[in-house]
Amino acid sequence: MGKGYNAAIASNPYVVGSFACIGGGLFGLDISSMSGVLTNPYYLRQFHSPSSSAQGAIVAAMPAGSFVGALAVTQLGDRLGRKRTIMLASLIWVVGSILQCASVNRGMLVVGRIISGISVGISSTIVPVYQSEITAPAIRGRMVSLQQWSITWGILIQYFIQFGSSYINGVASFRLPWGLQMIPAIILFLGMFFFPESPRWLMDHDRDEEALEILADVHGHGDKNNELVRLEFEEIKQAVIFERSEGAKSYLDLLKGNIPRRVFLGCSLQMWSQLSGMNVMMYYIVYVFQGSGLTGTRAGLIAASVQYVLNVVATVPAIIYIDKWGRRPMLILGSLFMGTFLYLVGGLQARYGHWGTLDNAPVWLITGHDAATKGIIVCSYLFVCSFAVTMGPVSWTYPAEIYSLKTRGKAVSLATATNWIFNFALAWATPPGFANIAWKTYYVFGTFNFAAAVHFFFMFPETVGRTLEEIEDVFAEGHTFSPWKIGKDTGKRTLAQVVHQKKEHSDSFDEKEQV
Repeated sequence: MGKGYNAAIASNPYVVGSFACIGGGLFGLDISSMSGVLTNPYYLRQFHSPSSSAQGAIVAAMPAGSFVGALAVTQLGDRLGRKRTIMLASLIWVVGSILQCASVNRGMLVVGRIISGISVGISSTIVPVYQSEITAPAIRGRMVSLQQWSITWGILIQYFIQFGSSYINGVASFRLPWGLQMIPAIILFLGMFFFPESPRWLMDHDRDEEALEILADVHGHGDKNNELVRLEFEEIKQAVIFERSEGAKSYLDLLKGNIPRRVFLGCSLQMWSQLSGMNVMMYYIVYVFQGSGLTGTRAGLIAASVQYVLNVVATVPAIIYIDKWGRRPMLILGSLFMGTFLYLVGGLQARYGHWGTLDNAPVWLITGHDAATKGIIVCSYLFVCSFAVTMGPVSWTYPAEIYSLKTRGKAVSLATATNWIFNFALAWATPPGFANIAWKTYYVFGTFNFAAAVHFFFMFPETVGRTLEEIEDVFAEGHTFSPWKIGKDTGKRTLAQVVHQKKEHSDSFDEKEQV
C-alpha cells in the first residue's frame, strides 16, 4: 500500500489519538521513579545517603532536562514531523533509563535523569500537538485530556513496580524499576510505525495527497469525497498558506497584538499547576506520610499506593465531563479545594507535630496522635483527588485551545517549558523546605492555590465547545472583557453555521486559487 502505517488501525480515531499518550506515561513513570526509593536502604547506601539539598538536586535533574526538551520541540516537530519526534523521544528515554539503571554514583544518576527529562519534555509537548492535529474536533478535548490520565497511569505503574521491588534484597530493589521503565518507550517507538503522520504537517511539506488519504481514513472511513473530510482538508490547506505568509517566525512575534495575553494565560496555568503542590505530593509522598507519624517503610509505601490509585480513578470523571463542566469552574473550584486540604494538613502538623530525628536527620514528626495521622492521610488523598478531577486535565487542554493557529506551536512550547522550569525549582526546593520550615511548607502551597483561584476568576475566559474563530472573537475584545460574564454558550455557533462558514472559506480559497 505504501502508506507507511496500518490503515485498519488508523481508521479508529480513538486508537490513533490515545496510543501516543504512552508518551505522557513516560512523564508519570519518572514522577514516581524516585518516590518509592527515597527510604530504600540499598539506595541510600549506594548514593551515600543524600542530604535534603542533594536529594532535591537528583529529583530536579529530570524537570531540568524536560525544560530543554520542551523548547526543542518547536524545531524538532517542524523538521522531523510529529510522528518521528515522538519516536525520537522514545529512544532518548531508553538511553536515559539505561544510565539510571546502571548508575554507580550521583553524577551518573543525575545525567541519566537529565537525558530522560529531555525525552519527557519533548513527548509532553509534541503528543498533545499530534493528538489535536490527528483527531476529529468532536473528540479532540477528550483525547488531549487523556494525556493527563496516561501520566497518572505511569505514576501508578512505576510506583507498584517499586513497591514490589522493595522486597528484593540488594541494589536490584531500585535498579530493576529504573530498567523496566524502558518497556513502554520501546512499545511506543515500535507502535508508532503503524500510525499516520499528522496531516497538517504533511500539508505543510507539500504532501497533500498523503494528508487527504489520512484524513479520509481517520475521519471519513476511507472516503476521500466525504464532505467533512474535504472541508477539513481545505481548511488545513488555507491555514498552512496563512501560516507561511503570516505565521510566527520567532518568539518575538508572540509579543504582538493580543497574543501576549494568551501566552501569559497558558504559561501561568502551567505555573499554577506546579505551584498547586501536586507533583510535590507525588515526588515526596513517602516523606509526607513519614512525617505524619505513619511508622514503618512498608506502611508508608502502602498508604502512598492508595494515593496513586485515587489519582488514576479521579481523573476519569474529568475526561468524561470536561466538555460539559467547563474549564473555569474546574480550575476555580479545584484550586479552592486543594488550598483548603493543604491548609488542613499544615494545621494538623503544626498542632500535633514536633522536631525529632529519623535516620539521623532532623524531621518534623507526629507521634502518639493516631487521629491526627489519619487526618493528614485523608486530607492528602482528598487533595490529590481534587487535582485529578479538575486542574490536571485542564492544564493540558486549555493551552491548546486559546492560541491562534499561527502562534500555537511556539506558544504551547513556552507553556510546557514553564511547567518544567517550575517543576525543576519545586523538586529541588521541597526537601530543604520540609527539613527547615516543616509544616509551613503546606501553607505556602495552600496560599498559591488560593491565589490561583483569584487569578482564574478574573483573567481566564471560558473556552469549552468553542471553535477557533469563536475564541478569536473572545480575545479580540481586548483587555476590557470580563471572563466571569462569558458563559459556556456565549458566542457559540451551531454546527450548521460552522459548516457554512467552512464552505464560505473554501469557496473564497478556490476563487483566489483561480485568480
